[in-house]
Amino acid sequence: MTDKEHSVQHYLHLANKTSGRGKFKIYIGMSAGVGKTYRMLQEAHNLLRNGINIQIGYVETHSRKETQALIDGLPAIPRKQVFYKGKMLEEMDLDSILLLNPEWVIVDELAHTNIPGARHEKRWQDVAELLNAGINVISAVNIQHIESINQQVKVITGVEVKERVPDSVLQMADEVVNIDLTADELITRLKEGKIYEASKVETALKNFFQSEKILQLRELALKEVTSQVERKVEIEVPRSQQMRHENFLACISTNDEIARKVIRKTARLASYYHGNWYVLYVQAPRENAARISLASQRHLINNLKLATELGAEVLQVHDARVAQVIIDTAIEKRVTTVCIGKPHISLFRIILRTNLFNQLLKTLSSNDIDLIILS
Repeated sequence: MTDKEHSVQHYLHLANKTSGRGKFKIYIGMSAGVGKTYRMLQEAHNLLRNGINIQIGYVETHSRKETQALIDGLPAIPRKQVFYKGKMLEEMDLDSILLLNPEWVIVDELAHTNIPGARHEKRWQDVAELLNAGINVISAVNIQHIESINQQVKVITGVEVKERVPDSVLQMADEVVNIDLTADELITRLKEGKIYEASKVETALKNFFQSEKILQLRELALKEVTSQVERKVEIEVPRSQQMRHENFLACISTNDEIARKVIRKTARLASYYHGNWYVLYVQAPRENAARISLASQRHLINNLKLATELGAEVLQVHDARVAQVIIDTAIEKRVTTVCIGKPHISLFRIILRTNLFNQLLKTLSSNDIDLIILS
């Protein structure tokens, strides 16, 4: 099967996956000019050549020659002309799309704000209506338009983006695809006039299109797509078939030296496996504030602070059932590896003195959780 045939089969699979609601695919990118619209139009040509009814509902080429060239030969639903504030403007004709009812429709600029008086304030709301009508939609959006990371983008770029899309819109999508370029590739495209006209290039290079800003936006885009993929896996893939993601649980006590070793070594393990990690301190009655020294309390606070600085989520529990708390936490946090110190530390002695130690080992084993004793 050729790449083009595979792409078409993929779209057919999306369209036939469920009946009723249309399927929704979003291309996301770190900035303008990475090629989101270009990629949508390429796929539209592939679908059209294979007899699939696809129409352009709205595409904005921004006068980019490469993108404009791909418009030719694609069926498009005429835009609606609206007179507003003394000007004749063009908007996507939602009613015509609904009437013609194509199998697939391309709707660019997902974060766009419609002209006042339109049925919906935002274009993403138009898309929701199309999906509810059973029409499959391909759309695109830049990472800076996502609501929950708007303030992060402002810190990076110094600009607050006004047109935003709720995170729930991404969660509606059946697929979210990242269109990725390196900072150097994007800047080269800008200098070659492939993003903005020549008169705007120098200003863009001094403002938004700086390597360090692009790199941070690229990271945001990659993280967003990763979280969307993980969400789909959680929903669609049976737990027994899901790929194992490494999550680590470091168990510490008030023993300062050993606790620091356990925290640092677990941090390195989590970093190596790109996993989440937690530090658990169970305060048994024998370790309450009235029974341990001020120095031990101070060391404990410093170790918990160290864990936070190294990227851990710190968990503190008051309970005499230390082993049971470890079991419950490991299961709740979907931990794959529990890390403890040498047997001479107080935590391990507590566990050994309880009749739950065998249960701890049995439960960890039955849940495919590794136990590492760190020296």
